[in-house]
Amino acid sequence: MIRNDPEPGGEGVMLAFQEWQELGLSATPLLPAEIAGVRVHLKCENLQPIGAFKIRGAWWALSHVDGENVVAVSSGNHAQGVAWAAREMGKRATIVMPRDAPRVKLDNTRALGAEIVLYDRPGEDRDEVAARVIEQRGGTLVHAFGDPRVIEGQGTAGLEAQAQLRSRTGRRPSRFIVCCGGGGLAAGLALACPNTAIHVVEPEGWDMVGQAIARGEIVHASPDAPATICDALQPTATKPVNLAVLHGRAEPGVTVTDDEVRAAQRWAFSNLRLVVEPGGAAALAAALAGKVPLDEDTVIMLTGGNADPDRFARMLAS
Repeated sequence: MIRNDPEPGGEGVMLAFQEWQELGLSATPLLPAEIAGVRVHLKCENLQPIGAFKIRGAWWALSHVDGENVVAVSSGNHAQGVAWAAREMGKRATIVMPRDAPRVKLDNTRALGAEIVLYDRPGEDRDEVAARVIEQRGGTLVHAFGDPRVIEGQGTAGLEAQAQLRSRTGRRPSRFIVCCGGGGLAAGLALACPNTAIHVVEPEGWDMVGQAIARGEIVHASPDAPATICDALQPTATKPVNLAVLHGRAEPGVTVTDDEVRAAQRWAFSNLRLVVEPGGAAALAAALAGKVPLDEDTVIMLTGGNADPDRFARMLAS
């Protein structure tokens, strides 16, 4: 069954945030740092129990699913979020994942009790694979970024960061710099903090959200899109619900190279003692490369920490 929820909204984000707090679910640190002489703030969603912000949207979406079976598509972080939420709620999760997903993400998803259905990337459409799974087995699709409840759940990170910054400085965030795959987090932040600028950051050649925001229509990735180390940021297109929230609301998107992402990973490890996966470091990469404006109320989202240990070690040593 495909979800057919109402449009996401700021009230939904607030309700999700209130429940998140009441249930005592994980709040992540907002760490101060200095970039190019400017004091900024880093929202460390890489320190979530599953290592990524995706736990927020998955939990909120599954809390609105009546059935026992849920299906998701993911390269790894949404997979772990759905698997975690399904385990907590007594549901069965089936996750459609690419064969080339990092081993750590595949292993962690299985360890959380989910069944994995693999597909080839490129070559197969993951949404079509998920639709076949639902047709054959039944279940409710919880999309990684195009589900209204997922968007609202991701927005709780924005309300949390806003409360933390207000407690520290008495001010609200001026801008969020956001790692962007399909636009679920960016849309959630836009709903949560409508007076805060949203800067989406994507890998070079995979800026489907940035292009869609600029054109006002869905843009699909080129069949010969370049390889990227940001496995978490490779959806072939955003969804109408995400574009509806972001178009006319978000700032022009920017892209980062693999080398800039690696430099950001090294910076986070050296300066903050944090492990950040490539896709989770894209926003930081844009800030360090001078591609986005910074001020003392800027919040940079570190969105994931599920780095392959061997690749991470090689990256640090290179």
